[in-house]
Amino acid sequence: MRFALSISMVAMFTILSGCRQDHSLDPPADSEQITVTVKVPEELEARKMRVMYRSTLCTFINHDADGEPYTRDGYQQLELQPVRQGTTDLYQAKLAIDGGGACKWRLSNVTFGVAYAYPTRFGENVRHGTGGGVVVIFDHNSSSIGGATWKVEGDLAIKKDYYPQLHEKYLGGYKKHINLAGEGKIYLAYEALTARHVYFEPNFHSRWLVTSEGTKVHKVGSFIKFTYPDGTVAADGRYQPDFKKLQAIRLAAQSKP
Repeated sequence: MRFALSISMVAMFTILSGCRQDHSLDPPADSEQITVTVKVPEELEARKMRVMYRSTLCTFINHDADGEPYTRDGYQQLELQPVRQGTTDLYQAKLAIDGGGACKWRLSNVTFGVAYAYPTRFGENVRHGTGGGVVVIFDHNSSSIGGATWKVEGDLAIKKDYYPQLHEKYLGGYKKHINLAGEGKIYLAYEALTARHVYFEPNFHSRWLVTSEGTKVHKVGSFIKFTYPDGTVAADGRYQPDFKKLQAIRLAAQSKP
């Protein structure tokens, strides 16, 4: 199966010798595929996937911090929207491992995730924020956001808890975002060299809203202030909510008769 979007990704690049070479993706019909499935809860939506391919044939010259040239693998990135599977809450995309073409592109990594579907519920000027992202790396290269935190063998199934976080930012101009607060960094990063199926199931606890207010001045001891669902307030130097605290608040409330 060929990428539906491969035509839109056709590009011509001038290589250093001055000649031109076709760098377009052209997955062969029999290319092995990786299936990425996202289970999308109510109030969330599936983000577009960013898919990166690399080539050891179509390289380019980059420069290090000292200005010294070195050769890098070529890369191409495309975006695609995962497709809803019937009337279910599952959204899916199939990624060809062999990207084909004259450059013999190979699938390197995919970035995907979920976001809050209706930011303006929290105010007219509220926008999508951070959190709810996943990066899966299929080779030994880092992704555009860095390397992997976890390495897995075989297929990959990810199930994680998330909470809504309404954040107000003041420095550099006022902004208000609805983030997804979870365990760890903004992106969960995995290396899965042999995976053929990737499954992501975010468990969204929409009732347990944490709010945060960014500092208004640059000074020592001025931190982001978090107000948790139980009314407690903390400004302890964190830049993300205390995930363990959120879990404890929810579980304690749910355990009450």
